[in-house]
Amino acid sequence: MPSNDLSFLDNMPANVAVQFFDRVAATPDREAFRFPRGEAWESVTWQQAGDLVEAYAAGLIALGIKPEERVGIASGTRYEWILADLAVMCAGGATTTVYPTTNAEDTTYILSDSESRVVFAEDDEQIKKLTDNKSELPHVVKVVTFEGKTDGDWIIGLDELAALGKDLLAQQPDVVRNIAKAIAPDALATLIYTSGTTGRPKGVRLRHSSWVYEGEAIKAEGILSEDDLEFRWLPLAHSFGKVLMSVQMAIGFPAAIDGRVEKIVDNLGVVKPTFMGAAPRIFEKAYSKIVMMQAAEGGAKEKIFNAAFATGLEVERRRKEGESVPFGMKIKHGLFDKLVYSKIRDRFGGRVRFFISGAAALNRDIAEWFGVAGIQILEGYGLTESSAGTFVNLPHQNKFGTVGPAFPGTEVKLGENDEVLIKGPGVMDGYHNLPEETAKSLDADGWLHTGDKGAIDEDGHLRITGRIKELFKTSGGKYIAPPMIESKFKAVCPYASQFMVVGNERNYCVALITLDPDAIAAWAEENGKSGMSYTELVQSDEVKKMIGEYVDELNSHLNRWETIKKWRLLDHDLTVESGEMTPSMKVKRNVVEENNKALIEEMYAS
Repeated sequence: MPSNDLSFLDNMPANVAVQFFDRVAATPDREAFRFPRGEAWESVTWQQAGDLVEAYAAGLIALGIKPEERVGIASGTRYEWILADLAVMCAGGATTTVYPTTNAEDTTYILSDSESRVVFAEDDEQIKKLTDNKSELPHVVKVVTFEGKTDGDWIIGLDELAALGKDLLAQQPDVVRNIAKAIAPDALATLIYTSGTTGRPKGVRLRHSSWVYEGEAIKAEGILSEDDLEFRWLPLAHSFGKVLMSVQMAIGFPAAIDGRVEKIVDNLGVVKPTFMGAAPRIFEKAYSKIVMMQAAEGGAKEKIFNAAFATGLEVERRRKEGESVPFGMKIKHGLFDKLVYSKIRDRFGGRVRFFISGAAALNRDIAEWFGVAGIQILEGYGLTESSAGTFVNLPHQNKFGTVGPAFPGTEVKLGENDEVLIKGPGVMDGYHNLPEETAKSLDADGWLHTGDKGAIDEDGHLRITGRIKELFKTSGGKYIAPPMIESKFKAVCPYASQFMVVGNERNYCVALITLDPDAIAAWAEENGKSGMSYTELVQSDEVKKMIGEYVDELNSHLNRWETIKKWRLLDHDLTVESGEMTPSMKVKRNVVEENNKALIEEMYAS
């Protein structure tokens, strides 16, 4: 159920290039971006960013980039990524995104399948993937590196690209602006290759109008302003990161950019943002770390901490159900805010109005825990195929356990088997060079079939109840939704990294478990096992006993047929590098199952 106010749909910028240049013209002297330079943070205005983007765009035009021709970006999240992406679109081209963790084979496939003509490569590591496979990249005429070694021929630096652009602008001052104005709303802006769990990645074709719509729809919701400050670490090769760029251009707030995941908490303390987007794993890790720190303190501090959250949850329950909060409880709650909740808020910079969670399901208990501490997590939902943003909870109407209402201008309905179907300006054109795959996902009436099961409440809030392909049926005929069980375990066990439920056509469910390396290392320090490796720890009787108790606790909250009868701790955590997780932090179930086939069979052998 979309918002009633759809007037913004008639007044949107024609394309991303126009949207960007309009933003530069509207607030030229306001801060646009800040980014780390050594130990300090450097800041640039919209005008400064605009000048660089125009020079790089002209450089791409000088290299021969024509309308809708693809330009790859193989890089982690950084300021230069944003400049490159904007330059590509302002030159009339289309960006092909490549995760820096993508292996050389898939990188080559993506750049070849997209017929990318120029590639922005972050560093020598990314350049090597290209030079080693140059014979398979016949369309690539130039590589532009952010900080790698140049060769004066095939590989040039950003400064050389800017010099090419400035030479062209000296001859044709309006060349970029004229091309920008001529870009049709439905022109291709981005090719994002989904990191699917099987087969080759598929290129999702997203239009200029889709990105413009995403930003303008959030602007219409009125939840952000120019005075907000975003911290952005999400992979910009992922649609969640990209959509935040669209929102920023529509509204004009500054963004602090640093893609180093290990620096997130430190950066939050320095940047002090008012909001941030993240995947649930970030919140799970933060929650686990805080809970474990308090448990390690023990004594009075742990008692106060536990009492604070018990009180906070009761206060929230009473408020939601319309019950009065007794005076004594109000006083106690206020005291706990000073003693406990405020210190948690300070860990995230002290100014966060809300976090936005997407890319996977967020555990409700963790969302409520953060809410008690005074930090709202607004869960949202979308797919790469819908330009990421499709549903999001709003600060004034945040319903835990749902992903909020649809963006204004987007329609939603439930199809066969309660599959969530989406129709609106954010929906893709289709998969690149894959008409048959496109027909499977987009029906003749323009509805995108998401593959997710859902339910819609009386307020139009969507609740995702499972993934159709991930649902399985036990040999006893009971349907199981693994993500729900997996999410519950992560809320119960502060040491958990991944918990994967298996049981399709079996007579009971089992689980493969990995632990967070940092969390279990901290446990080892506190329990006289410092210096032991991760593998040694997960093989120890003490750790197995502890995890077994958490599994028992999980089982106490499940239906009998959902309970985990057997489980095994893996000797390593799942990572993107191992090929067991996607870059957007989703588990590749079939890969993990195949890698641990013998272990799974062993659990069913007796």
